[in-house]
Amino acid sequence: MNFLEERIIKDGLVKEGNVLKVDTFLNHQMDVELLDEIGREFYRRFSDLKITKVLTIEASGIAIAYSVARCFGVPMVFAKKAKSVNIDGEMYTAEVESFTHKNKNQVIVSKKVLSSDDKILIVDDFLANGCALQGLISIAEDAGATVEGIGIAIEKGFQYGGRSIRNLGYRLESLAIVESMDAETHTIVFREQ
Repeated sequence: MNFLEERIIKDGLVKEGNVLKVDTFLNHQMDVELLDEIGREFYRRFSDLKITKVLTIEASGIAIAYSVARCFGVPMVFAKKAKSVNIDGEMYTAEVESFTHKNKNQVIVSKKVLSSDDKILIVDDFLANGCALQGLISIAEDAGATVEGIGIAIEKGFQYGGRSIRNLGYRLESLAIVESMDAETHTIVFREQ
């Protein structure tokens, strides 16, 4: 069992509807030492690649992506879920559906921050159905950038997202893959990696 799996067992909470709450240490209140460890682990796993940018989606992926980008010494870009006055000019857009929030968002990235020269590492906190990842891949492809790899903190292995992304040929590394979880017994089983 790795450091993230241990933390999920210790502080995670399984709720009805295949929801795994990790909001006391990962995506609401954040354990910064854990985030640093996650950044170092993704750097270790992807250090053979020439990454020029780390790409994520707001909001929960930002802290993880920041930690990873810091380890690589490259900029971190996040797709925004709403256009604001600070983003002007042309944009890349994609529609993504959130498993957690049960809604669809049009996400945007300014064309000023991604280019065909970029070698992208996509990072996010959760992977369930893969909709957010597919949106980020679409944005990277629209920019002409190369998606070199994808790093996920927690993958729900019993849902189809990981399988579909791997079937597309992407190098996908997840730190913790939940094979099954039960809200009634509060048990979590991780996939052997």
